[in-house]
Amino acid sequence: MSSHFKPAEPPMRRHDLIFVNQAAWRSMLATRRDLAANPLVALWADKGWPLVLRRAMPGEGHGVPLGLPLPPSAGKKRLSFLVRPEDVVSAAPPPALQQAARSAPRAWWPTLDGLDDLASRHAAEARVFGSLAWQALTGLDYLTERSDLDLLLQVHRATDLRRLTAGMARIERAAPMRLDGELVRYDGAAVNWREFHAGAQEILVKTASDVALLDARLFLPERIPS
Repeated sequence: MSSHFKPAEPPMRRHDLIFVNQAAWRSMLATRRDLAANPLVALWADKGWPLVLRRAMPGEGHGVPLGLPLPPSAGKKRLSFLVRPEDVVSAAPPPALQQAARSAPRAWWPTLDGLDDLASRHAAEARVFGSLAWQALTGLDYLTERSDLDLLLQVHRATDLRRLTAGMARIERAAPMRLDGELVRYDGAAVNWREFHAGAQEILVKTASDVALLDARLFLPERIPS
């Protein structure tokens, strides 16, 4: 996937928030009958809220593949877009866990505090995606009583992945919600934390463009450059 970003800037990654210019929004709304009459999509464009980078679909063509997950009140539909690289204004990582915690139900707070402390102790950076992230970004009601917490943990050389995932499992046992999410390596490759914690010899690794099985030993922190 090509990008308009300068060579010194990092490439876009899965779950990145992508901001597009108003001209791109006008073009999408003018050419998509399924969107033109949707007041929530129009609000999204007016507010300048981000879209999210997604994996391209087969035969989709050239461009930056983006998604817009609507809240439960709008049927939880996932809208797909394909924009030109030059229509991308900027990209940003998902919200930090501490930042998004203010938008979470009070019953979640002890779990979020525990996860933030766990990440700090294991040299990991905690971010969120999914319902909590979108509620924090937009103020719309994404969370329900059945919502999971979708967590991204950016790991580094000093991160002990075995201890980190064991800590997540302990926290989940007392949590009011299910903990989903991924361990994210320096290059953006990610693995589901449960799969790693289960001790599988091969783990499913996802990137912005591919999905592949990898020997779990190749994802260990000693193989991750600082």
